Amino acid sequence: MTGAVLVLNAGSSSIKFALFDGTGTDVPGSGDPAEVCRGRVEGLGEQPRFRAQDECGTPVEARDLAPGEASSHAAALDVILEFLARRHADARIAVVGHRVVHGGAAHSRSVIVDTAMRAELALLEPLAPLHQPHNLAGIDAARAAFPDAPQVACFDTAFHRTHPWVNDTFALPRALYDEGIRRYGFHGLSYDYISSRLRQTHPTLASGRVVVAHLGNGASMCAIKDGRSVGSSMGFTALDGLPMGTRCGQLDPGVLLYLMSAKGMDAPALTDLLYNRSGLKGLSGISADMRVLEASEEPHAAQAIDYFVYRVRREIGAMAATVAGIDALVFTGGIGENSALIRARICENMDWLGLSVDAARNAANEADISAPGSRCRVLVIRTNEEVVIARHSLHVAGVSSAAT
Repeated sequence: MTGAVLVLNAGSSSIKFALFDGTGTDVPGSGDPAEVCRGRVEGLGEQPRFRAQDECGTPVEARDLAPGEASSHAAALDVILEFLARRHADARIAVVGHRVVHGGAAHSRSVIVDTAMRAELALLEPLAPLHQPHNLAGIDAARAAFPDAPQVACFDTAFHRTHPWVNDTFALPRALYDEGIRRYGFHGLSYDYISSRLRQTHPTLASGRVVVAHLGNGASMCAIKDGRSVGSSMGFTALDGLPMGTRCGQLDPGVLLYLMSAKGMDAPALTDLLYNRSGLKGLSGISADMRVLEASEEPHAAQAIDYFVYRVRREIGAMAATVAGIDALVFTGGIGENSALIRARICENMDWLGLSVDAARNAANEADISAPGSRCRVLVIRTNEEVVIARHSLHVAGVSSAAT
């Protein structure tokens, strides 16, 4: 297999990967490369595990690793490469694509990462401390493993660079905006995929007013008009907007001033609080996992779910106002794709917005869960950030492919 694309998504304790055949297409007419396999190494440095599945989603390998086998991103990549060498020995990696959370104000599209670009992206680490350092560690490991293959950074912020100015700024002195303190928005690779899928499956909706709810451990919402992002619930960092697994979401900045002055908390302490000890985990005191909270009978678990649902419902109204109406609401992400309960509660009594869900379709996790007569279509679309990364990487690297 020539022209193969390896996609890496490096997190703090995991590396997800996917292999694509860049010489063929997945879905006819989609323009996307065909997926060969995907998987992950998780639990880096603690109790590492390796999981992989084929192009149909069938598990092909699952094993626990010794701590020394995956003590770093480079070591985890070695595990992935050993798997690929055994099962896909004919794959010739032509390009490696990486999810990079923050591209700053300068990058509205994917870029090849050379030494200078690597240094530039490192300057953005304070804006995405949970993600950017690990994204770059994945790039470093891949550059060492594939010195002749272009390394392409695909940014979660790029899709949102089409925002109008009023949706991109804070009411702070203009000089701060010029320095880059502005609303960036995140989960752009997911929204890019949803937008492209709508163009294929619902072209009329794709050219209209769409609100997408990417609900998972990280959660945000995006207002899309004619396929372009015009508003996002996330802002300068991936903390803003909806409550998440361990992140707080929207917060009065006066709370931070109080914690600093009255509690003596410094920047590292606040970072830990806001990124690691808040959200569903902080509210419930039980777990960051929505599945655990749904199964729990503890009152605090129910309250955490109540707050999550309330904030999503509130943000739907805000996003609909941004695009002056709503033609479709799309659920995606781990919670959005799999939790019929959360979808039902979010859409309850939303008839005033022309939005109504069919209970049976929702319980069955159908792709279209709209109730008969609902003016607003309600869809469930499984996101695929990896195929977006592969698509962009092929294009940016100029690799000859039927998919570009």
